[in-house]
Amino acid sequence: MAKFVFGLNMSLDGYVDHQAFGPPDPSLFRHFTEQVRNQSGMLYGRGMYEVMRYWDDDSPDLDADERDYAAVWRSQPKWVVSRSLKSVGPNATLVTADIETEIQRLKEELTGEIEVAGPGLAQGLTDLGLIDEYQLYVHPVVLGHGKPFFAGPHPRLRLVANDVIAAGVIRLTYVPA
Repeated sequence: MAKFVFGLNMSLDGYVDHQAFGPPDPSLFRHFTEQVRNQSGMLYGRGMYEVMRYWDDDSPDLDADERDYAAVWRSQPKWVVSRSLKSVGPNATLVTADIETEIQRLKEELTGEIEVAGPGLAQGLTDLGLIDEYQLYVHPVVLGHGKPFFAGPHPRLRLVANDVIAAGVIRLTYVPA
């Protein structure tokens, strides 16, 4: 059975906005590359998938670490939950109908860790009791506004780990209580 892990960068005040944090510290970037390399796939909401599609393209402007991340990201299977998208890119499957059944099937049939990305999608999976772990990458920044990490009612959680990842970024790992 697969383990669904919702993890995102967030500010001290609980908001997610990848643009506000700027480019990641090189060690943090390499951490994310290794994390993706070790996953069985990624489950995206439409908005987060559209942000991540950046990595589908080979750009001559990418440095060595970025090229490595792009290659790893492209190699992983992706499932994109959306009612508005008509198609998705390479190595991605569009999930548009009977979403709950399809996600349950993925969890039951696959093994390993599957990243869940996008606060809205994660909230829907939280409501269904499908998120096994939450990884909050807390940056030393206060945004004061934006999209919250938790998009709805906050689940009861239990802290199982905390790690300093890089340049003041702390990963807090929680499981449902």
